[in-house]
Amino acid sequence: MFDMDGTLVDTERLWWEAVEEVAAGLGRSLAETDEADVLGRPVEHTAEVLSRATGAPFAEVAADLHREFAVRVRSGVVARPGALRLLDALAADGVPTALVTASPRAVADHVVEALGAGRFAVTITADDTPRTKPDPDPYLAACHALGVDPAACVAVEDTQTGVSSAEAAGCAVLAVPSLAPIAAAPGRTVLESLEEVTPARLREMITPHESHESREPPEPRELRVMTWNLWYGGTKVAHHREKQLKVILEAGVDVVGLQETYGTSARELADALGWEHHQAGENLGVISRYPVVARLGAPDPGFYGATGVRIRLSERQEIVLWSAHLDYTPYGPYEASFDGLAAPELVAHEGGRLGQLREILDTMAPDLAARDTTPVLLVGDFNAPSHLDRTDAEWPVTKAAAEAGLRDSYRDAHPDPIEEPGVTWSPVHTEHEDGSGRPEPRDRIDYVLHAGDSLRVLDSRTLVTGNPRPWPDVEDNDWPSDHAAVITTFSLTTIPLGRTAGPV
Repeated sequence: MFDMDGTLVDTERLWWEAVEEVAAGLGRSLAETDEADVLGRPVEHTAEVLSRATGAPFAEVAADLHREFAVRVRSGVVARPGALRLLDALAADGVPTALVTASPRAVADHVVEALGAGRFAVTITADDTPRTKPDPDPYLAACHALGVDPAACVAVEDTQTGVSSAEAAGCAVLAVPSLAPIAAAPGRTVLESLEEVTPARLREMITPHESHESREPPEPRELRVMTWNLWYGGTKVAHHREKQLKVILEAGVDVVGLQETYGTSARELADALGWEHHQAGENLGVISRYPVVARLGAPDPGFYGATGVRIRLSERQEIVLWSAHLDYTPYGPYEASFDGLAAPELVAHEGGRLGQLREILDTMAPDLAARDTTPVLLVGDFNAPSHLDRTDAEWPVTKAAAEAGLRDSYRDAHPDPIEEPGVTWSPVHTEHEDGSGRPEPRDRIDYVLHAGDSLRVLDSRTLVTGNPRPWPDVEDNDWPSDHAAVITTFSLTTIPLGRTAGPV
């Protein structure tokens, strides 16, 4: 199954030039940070982005983009190196091929005619599914039309948007980047050109297509999960939304649990990224490049609490992720550093947060019980140190999470808290805010916790970009938060949804 623009034909650059032309006419210059909203995107998505950025009417922007791109396509479609040879080789081997594109049918038809309509058994365009890339719908529609399981297919793509769509559908992916680089990952092959691709090489990418019971275990896939307290939605820093988007895109994450969303951040970030989202009340949210198929917990859990989602990574695999925010008062590191409280008092004062976490764990109980089928993540700002980090008290909040079966991914990757403290509080508070000049205690209070044997930690790290100036001179910081983010990369072994009787 082939993407069109930038993969089979050299139109990705034509599309960029068309968007660049329309944007310039609206007084806006494109930059590298715009790639995620242009490359691999349907006309409507890019038109909406330009419309919001410039105030121009959406319908006019969309019409201008269609016109400029069509002019460039009609001037001559150029096949990518190796594309026609590979299509001919597949036809000679009797392998059916599909064209799966985020372009409208009016554009796709021009390209198919130029390449030869008989080369494709199926053509799926942006007009043919309710949602287009990065959602899995186009590839699932192509599989349905071909009458094949996604696991028996290879999708050939040139952008991260298309790769996400194909992987969410459950296809193996061959990535041949055109303009923006694509990282290699389990279940994904990255090559410079189609010239080195043969039907035999494509066959090697597919797990033998048998029943779930007899199929050999598939190669693990990679999943990158982030937790981030946005700090009043990011509003303490100028141009915070653009800076947040830059962080998320450059980090290459798949799912982000958010705290302090200020009521709208999850939706606005997801809309800008072309992702899906769940916003719970004024404070909590989740955004995901993969489809959110269920929303869990109370619609408004209050400022402190948790919210959950079920995310479908493919037709054969889902995960559950909860984003949590626990109360910050009384704050244990202050009481230990400034007040000199002994361990029993420190533990006793964690009672409020401990109660909040236990309520969250009770709500998560059905998910945790099914973790062998559907892996579970609990991420967030706990406002509490870890019992794995400090010896001045048996900090009970993280200990309760561990007793419930949740592992700390950062400590899985970095067992020694002296060598790798993993501090998340705080990149901007160097002195305590009371004006006393006392150094602010630096601690690890943000976590990516996980449960389920199919998740294995490959790496975990904290993230702060730039060199943030300390509070209160933070307005021009590149980093738009007072917390460091935590990003964990997992390998995920696919467990087919129908294999056990667990909830789906």
